[in-house]
Amino acid sequence: MTIVFKVSDNIREKMIDYYKDKRKEKTPPYAVFQAVEADTVITLYESGKVMFQGVSADVDANMWRDLEKFINNVDVDTRTNYYFSAIGSDEVGTGDYFLPIVVSAAFVKKEDIKFLEELGVHDSKKLTDKKIMSCAPMVMKKIPYETKTISNKEYNDYHKNGVNMNKVKAILHNELLYKMREKGFPYEKIIVDQFALPGVYYNYLKDEPNKVTKITFLVKGEDKNLSVACASVISRYIFLKEKERLEKELGIELPKGAGPKVDEAGKEIVKLKGEDILYQISKISFKNTERILHN
Repeated sequence: MTIVFKVSDNIREKMIDYYKDKRKEKTPPYAVFQAVEADTVITLYESGKVMFQGVSADVDANMWRDLEKFINNVDVDTRTNYYFSAIGSDEVGTGDYFLPIVVSAAFVKKEDIKFLEELGVHDSKKLTDKKIMSCAPMVMKKIPYETKTISNKEYNDYHKNGVNMNKVKAILHNELLYKMREKGFPYEKIIVDQFALPGVYYNYLKDEPNKVTKITFLVKGEDKNLSVACASVISRYIFLKEKERLEKELGIELPKGAGPKVDEAGKEIVKLKGEDILYQISKISFKNTERILHN
């Protein structure tokens, strides 16, 4: 049995003190400690997540769940935090003026949990680019996945035809989830990192021939399920590789995001390549285009 949930800072300190004499000598990556209590292994991560594994995991988890309720009046539903086999999807690049949109879906089975926890995938948003570049190939070798990259020219074509960003994302998530589902993996849930209300998401797909429904939508899903976290890591890796390729092709650094450094780079690119290049390499609907061309 495996139960995972996040604890408040004051409970975290109590756990550190409580398990100080029960710690194992070796600590897993990104963990504050790992301890053994009877038949349960307890691992507290730097993120504040705690994982209970073993025959009596529910007993130990409930002790801390009850303390959260008593001290902080916080209800922790440990039943929803069991790790289970799932297909999850996530994307990157939607807020980046120059860089592409990458969407990935991954299938994680229960047996992969330890491998992914040790890599630090459970904290995917906290991984540096350097860490992503080193651990993502290992994830992609072991974890089944599908991925798709949409260039900014393709995004601009969508936008020109009245398709907004969230609809683009919904279409891409659905396409990859459908491919994963059709492979016959023994999943228990399909999980999407939520970017739109479920009704809105499904409405975006009304004209799609193959729709995946019965989806669990989770805000900050990469923090709550490893399948979404894996999809996030894979998407970021491909995103970073595409960044390297584009920079080599253009001969100029492409900053992430849509801030002032992006405007500076855009002006330099227009000076070297002309205005028409922006339709090929940027999301021209962003306000950066106006600032690059007219400020």
